[in-house]
Amino acid sequence: MAPDHKKIPPTSQKTPDKISLKLRVQPKASRNAFAGIHNGAVKIKITAPPSDGAANKMCVKFLAKSLRLPKSSVRIVSGAASRNKTVLLTPGPGKDAKKELDRVSRLLDVFTGGAKTR
Repeated sequence: MAPDHKKIPPTSQKTPDKISLKLRVQPKASRNAFAGIHNGAVKIKITAPPSDGAANKMCVKFLAKSLRLPKSSVRIVSGAASRNKTVLLTPGPGKDAKKELDRVSRLLDVFTGGAKTR
């Protein structure tokens, strides 16, 4: 059976014009990387320390680069001072929202190992 690429982590929500993504961020890691699913949230490791907003900036930069979105399309909407964050992903300017968000969902599925829970 082929994988369903429209899956996103269970605590995330996809609407026609955005994806609200729950994250668990591990700062001061040895490298920037996706680390699967942790308690229903996408876990990412970030090299930046959790001070002066450095980890948040790196988080946005890492997600934008990995998901091939402009940085302006990745916005932390809650949890700026926490390891648990909610990030809003929107399509880039001039892009077809449905196609772009389906593409982002497929990439998230690949990066998180098919949205398996850990």
